[in-house]
Amino acid sequence: MNQITFHYDTVLSDVHMLLPNARHLMTRLNSVGQPVFLSKFKILSDGERHDNSDPGKGLKEAEEHCGPGEDGDKDTQVTQGKDGEEDGAGNVEPFLDVDGDLDIKHRPRKNPNEESGRDLVCPVILKQSNSALEEEDDEDTDDKDDEDKTFKDIIKIEHTMATTLEDVGKQVWLGAFLLADFILSKPHMFRGATVLELGAGTGLTGIVMASVAKTLYCTDVGEDLLSMCKRNMTLNQHMIESAGGEVIVRQLDWLQYDLCTDADMEFNWTEEEVADLYDNTKIIIAADVCYDDDLTDGLFRTLYRLCSNFRHTCTVFISLEKRMNFSLRHMDVSCDAYNHFSRCLFQLQDLVDGRCSFRVEQLPSDFAQFLLYERIEQLELWKVTATPLPLDASSVPDPVDSKQSPVELEV
Repeated sequence: MNQITFHYDTVLSDVHMLLPNARHLMTRLNSVGQPVFLSKFKILSDGERHDNSDPGKGLKEAEEHCGPGEDGDKDTQVTQGKDGEEDGAGNVEPFLDVDGDLDIKHRPRKNPNEESGRDLVCPVILKQSNSALEEEDDEDTDDKDDEDKTFKDIIKIEHTMATTLEDVGKQVWLGAFLLADFILSKPHMFRGATVLELGAGTGLTGIVMASVAKTLYCTDVGEDLLSMCKRNMTLNQHMIESAGGEVIVRQLDWLQYDLCTDADMEFNWTEEEVADLYDNTKIIIAADVCYDDDLTDGLFRTLYRLCSNFRHTCTVFISLEKRMNFSLRHMDVSCDAYNHFSRCLFQLQDLVDGRCSFRVEQLPSDFAQFLLYERIEQLELWKVTATPLPLDASSVPDPVDSKQSPVELEV
């Protein structure tokens, strides 16, 4: 295999679409046969951070950061002028073809091999995914890694580049960068805390959190995804160790009520960890996990069950991108996944069950930007404060109902 084929149901993260020629090294195949890439993300110094008053500046600087030869084909970049006309393209007027469809004229592209000074490169898989080869790879790259480990501002992430919707957790998403920026801009809020991450994915946000928190329970579902997350934690141990914290990667399925404590299962919880989770967790984070209505329902069920069983106030931070899609049903642009998230969010706030109260607020996104990405206006950060109420036997719902989410209770 020397090329990647994208199918009709392939989902590609904006992080990779906006920087298509940035250097992503394919290293291996994972256990289910997907190509795995290694990317490096730099935490910007004080002088490099972005002015977020310019929404497009992050992308422009990210393209410049790629360096000569890595910032894409400049000849194919087209800027939109007034009324959608293309600047630098002769102001070509759009017209319809014989079928009535919009016919877009593109400027001719140069052969990539001409005047480029380099050959056309297709991704090549370097290694298959098995423990023996991974150990061999670790030994071969120790010397190279030593150089990276001397810099605490480099985050290394193994990820897939394109997957079906079911496996999007293996990609890197813009919401993870937004939440990571928030953590880096306000480290005092998380320093020394016990934190639970829901839907950790590749672990980028968790790595940043682990650099300030005391204990991080990094959770998701699926052994292959959790293995990838755990490996990324190991790759960035130089950042985590400096904080003296602990990262525990565990399975947490939003569609199940109980935490898995079966000793025969990988990524299972111990009784001690479960007790610590309920006794000490004061922060819950989730980055870009609301893209499917069933999973969004599961997320809010999980938040409700956890927070209503905590004996102390817990603060939840949820980042997401408000994704707009064209709906054939409405023949218009809609934000169905976001709208469902919003309904669940405020339904949680309106819930009155005598066990816990929830307060919801949207946080401004004008905090410092530490990572290279385009902070678009569709990126949002929400804060939910869950406060336990004094126990009143007359107001506590039936145990069966207490396992239901606010969504189920309303329906």
